[in-house]
Amino acid sequence: MRGLRPRTSAGPRRRTEALLLVLVVGIAVFGHVSAGLAMNGELPQHLPSFVISMSLLSLVGHLGIRRFAAYADPLIFPLAMLLTGLGLVLIHRLDQGYIERYNSDANAPGQLMWTVVGVAACLLVVALLRDHRLLQRFIYITMAGSLVLLIAPAFFGADTYGAKRWIKLFGFSLQPGEFVKIMIAVFFAGYLVIHRDSLALTGRKFLGMRLPPMRQLGPIVTVWIVSMLVLVFERDLGTSLIFFGVFVVMLYVATERTSWIVCGLLMAAVGAFVVGSTEPHVKARVAAWLNPLSYYWENRPPGVTSDQSAQALFSFGTGGISGTSLGQGHPELIAFAGRSDFILTTVGEELGLAGVMAVILLYALLVQRGLRMALAARDPFGKLLAVGLAAALALQVFVVAGGVTGLIPLTGKALPFLAKGGSSLLANWIMIALLLRISDSAERQREADTYDPAETTITPMVGVGTGAGAGAGV
Repeated sequence: MRGLRPRTSAGPRRRTEALLLVLVVGIAVFGHVSAGLAMNGELPQHLPSFVISMSLLSLVGHLGIRRFAAYADPLIFPLAMLLTGLGLVLIHRLDQGYIERYNSDANAPGQLMWTVVGVAACLLVVALLRDHRLLQRFIYITMAGSLVLLIAPAFFGADTYGAKRWIKLFGFSLQPGEFVKIMIAVFFAGYLVIHRDSLALTGRKFLGMRLPPMRQLGPIVTVWIVSMLVLVFERDLGTSLIFFGVFVVMLYVATERTSWIVCGLLMAAVGAFVVGSTEPHVKARVAAWLNPLSYYWENRPPGVTSDQSAQALFSFGTGGISGTSLGQGHPELIAFAGRSDFILTTVGEELGLAGVMAVILLYALLVQRGLRMALAARDPFGKLLAVGLAAALALQVFVVAGGVTGLIPLTGKALPFLAKGGSSLLANWIMIALLLRISDSAERQREADTYDPAETTITPMVGVGTGAGAGAGV
């Protein structure tokens, strides 16, 4: 007896991914050509190498996912490639402006190299980590490593632009905070799976909320203290916000208790007020946030030493709704920051509000796919890990975009995939690999659970007749 194999979603998913990657390469190449024509009146000099690089990265990534994670979500890799490709276009466009104005070095070749490294690392993680639940065995080792990386810049880091978030070794700079956000998501997912019941079912009610008991407040107090230490000793507002925010979000998802959110917000507000009132670097950023145009005043407030916030507002105002078009603005006026967190102002000036909203929607869609995986995952660890990774990405985009637009004080973090930075790009591609693995496992389990052998069409064996006596041979 031989049955027909059930149809799976692997083939259609990978075909959808392939078609999207063709569109991604086309958009990136079109943007690169448009910027070159606008700035120089001719095609970019390195256009062939750019086309080949984007095409090969997309093809190799697609074939690797088809081989090792055939059931993975078809939108994750194309979204990451699109954001990375747009980042390469913007950095290449900025290079010319910075070289002409400041005689600086080109950063696009280095960013392309790190893109290759990031995609390779993504495929390596997908190929070697065949089951994301293996990470649950090493949660305490992961947490210990993340704490070492988190505090290392305070002792061994270099003070760059007012913050200690980099470690310089052998001529290379590493930003540990980019990897810590992944490691803490792994640890918190494993920790909350073990202690979820004790965190969710105990405590007294007050004003309609079940407040956590004091002995259960230990984890959140510890994380709060660590995040405050990072903020004080490293003056890294962005990392501390992401570190604490990811934990509070995952804690709420695991326990479904609003009291944890209330406690987290109150502790964040208290810590931010105390540090913002006492730490000079953070205090200066708060002053610049409250008075962005005060840099141009004759009697400016104490601590306001940068015009970046004001220049960002000028850039967004110049771009308007549709922008000046790629290559027709002056984003290089924001000096070095235009290649990091302020790269969003390049989008706002040259692609306008429409371009900024499109970029934000790409990030929102990537976060949505992560949350969708959390709903689809069958194991608690996978659910919480997907939530943690999606929350880390959402929080980083929020603190960067909020700081650049003036919604919150500046944090100095890199905009994921879009901004210059090897550490950021590598860490974000590892995050993509984990999301691919979780989605692949969830879809495989879903199809295994929904497949009913009784509904499979049965075909007669070779050599069996169809006459009156055929029934005995079926």
